[in-house]
Amino acid sequence: MDKSWEGMLRLGIVHFMAFPETIKGEGPILETVTRIAEDDFFTEVEVTWMKDPEVRKRVREVLEASHLVVGYGAQPPLLIQKLNLNALDEGERGRAVAQVKACIDEALELGAGRVAVLSGPDPGKADRAKAAELLVRSLKELCAYGREKGIGITLEIFDRAVDKRCLIGPAVEAAAIAEEVCADFDDFGLMYDLSHLPLLRERPLEALSAIKEHLVHIHIGNCVMRDPSHPAYGDQHPRFGIPGGENDVPQVVEFLRALLEVGYLKERPQGELPIVAFEVKPLPGETSEVVIANAKRVWREAWARV
Repeated sequence: MDKSWEGMLRLGIVHFMAFPETIKGEGPILETVTRIAEDDFFTEVEVTWMKDPEVRKRVREVLEASHLVVGYGAQPPLLIQKLNLNALDEGERGRAVAQVKACIDEALELGAGRVAVLSGPDPGKADRAKAAELLVRSLKELCAYGREKGIGITLEIFDRAVDKRCLIGPAVEAAAIAEEVCADFDDFGLMYDLSHLPLLRERPLEALSAIKEHLVHIHIGNCVMRDPSHPAYGDQHPRFGIPGGENDVPQVVEFLRALLEVGYLKERPQGELPIVAFEVKPLPGETSEVVIANAKRVWREAWARV
């Protein structure tokens, strides 16, 4: 690609994955967010719950000074607490909705414009239609709450059969959910992650074409799915090019070409730029800094080859 990416997208990073010691809402959150804010390679950062109000206040100050666009991921509190937005039990579903509403409040505090969620576990074929109906109900409730706060809701697509085993799921089914939610909330959108593409056994152009009308966010990362004994097996977002992994420069190139083909990426002299964010995590014995540098090198090479 002979054009600079800066005029076509905001390049971001998922803070709580790059620094997994913060994923439970505790740990060196302020210090590690500051390290990202000091790196002008990124123009967007995605944060998650921060249990200490004082930490949230100080992180907000850093983010305001940084000129970073901020996103908020509610996936960690949902996953860690095993909360389910499509639970068949109404009390369980209500607890998941309440948690995301609390995340929306935090997102507002932190200056984020959108909150990302994921569906709950796939209940199996017999209950899948009912679970989808309940997911739509939850998403509409969250969209209504988010609208009051000026915050949009994004549903991230996860694997259904390998690791997270979520209801959503295949791209065509995600598109159907989005159609229902967008009938009442046109700012609702979908997120697709290159890390999840192999886990779903989908191809970039076909998957992105199915959801292009509702696509509002992209993650780029890697996964391991052929060796269950591998330490990064499943949806663990290891570094690009890890032995046994699925994604490296060629796969990022193919994914970027598909994003161009479906119109997610294009020159935008004016208006808001779409987000493409790295989601990478160090394995034990690796440092966050090296894994982040790996992602930058892969990005530069892939963009040059598109």
